[in-house]
Amino acid sequence: MRAIGLIIAALSIAMPAPEGAGLHAIDLAIDQEPPRPAFADWLNGVRSEALSRGIRQEVLDEAFGGFEEPLPIIIERDRSQAELLTPLEEYVGRRVTPAVVKTGRELYARHRALLKQVEERYGVPGPMIVAVWGIESNFGRFSGVRPTIQALATLAWDPRRSTLFRNELFDGLEILNRGYIDIGHMRGSWAGAMGQVQFMPSSYLKFAEDFDGDGRRDIWSSPPDIFASIANFLKGHGWAPDQGWGHEVYVSPDAAAKITAEVARRAGSCQATRDMTTALPADEWTRFGVMGTGRGALPETIAQASLVSGTARHFLVFSNYDALLEYNCAHAYAISVGILADKIAPGKPPAAAPAQK
Repeated sequence: MRAIGLIIAALSIAMPAPEGAGLHAIDLAIDQEPPRPAFADWLNGVRSEALSRGIRQEVLDEAFGGFEEPLPIIIERDRSQAELLTPLEEYVGRRVTPAVVKTGRELYARHRALLKQVEERYGVPGPMIVAVWGIESNFGRFSGVRPTIQALATLAWDPRRSTLFRNELFDGLEILNRGYIDIGHMRGSWAGAMGQVQFMPSSYLKFAEDFDGDGRRDIWSSPPDIFASIANFLKGHGWAPDQGWGHEVYVSPDAAAKITAEVARRAGSCQATRDMTTALPADEWTRFGVMGTGRGALPETIAQASLVSGTARHFLVFSNYDALLEYNCAHAYAISVGILADKIAPGKPPAAAPAQK
């Protein structure tokens, strides 16, 4: 769907990845953009509102000192997100490489005791936490170099999703106001996502955890806080313990055509949720011709699932998959996380999704 001469805010917010998965993928484009206000005037309005919200003057002076123009690279990156422009199969191939899987397994083994503690508290499996960490920031190796406040201010000034990013900008200023991090270290993705977990400011305020008990919610350098924050985010968005995320399946061209014609699509505020089917029980998928990857019967672990399709690969996904889409609402992202998690701890079949009552 394309907007003709209208500003449409795509409310598919979420968190982020290294310079591209940072914010939930955007599903609506704008053909014609209205004139932008003069940046200096706009920024003065932001400063005034921030003061009225209780942000200290010295925080604003530090945050906006020397910042006189929006950052063109930020708007450029906003218009070219890899999760949306790269086919699912190609994106998975780039992100879930043998080297990434090897690193994920090594880090899972290194942190297994800590990850077990996090899993016991939040109900999110350790391999899934490590997979999100890996896709988001390459296991903490790259969490972004863009100045967060300047990136958020640029996107808040840009009319495409100004309301969304204006709110994130004020949340970012609140993080500075509370002293959780200083402006010099507050850097992240082009979309303003921060730390090794790539949280947007709103998600930081809501989901970041102080798991190591040092009084700081340190998503930048503390493994306990990083792992617990990822788990708390997924739990907060409905992750159900002891259930998997999904299962790859085989769908013939004839079966795919029949499914497209007869199975309803989901509704939702982002394109990804509209590009998957409603959930059906396994016997219904079998009736439509969906089979296991070996072209045999569907695994017994599949009970109630939606179908997600790329060009050549297909997946039946459970309700936990929705929590991954909340992190970044793009199938290329969520499927990559799920596949990586399965490869980090191979051999354990995904648990069944409960049948709808």
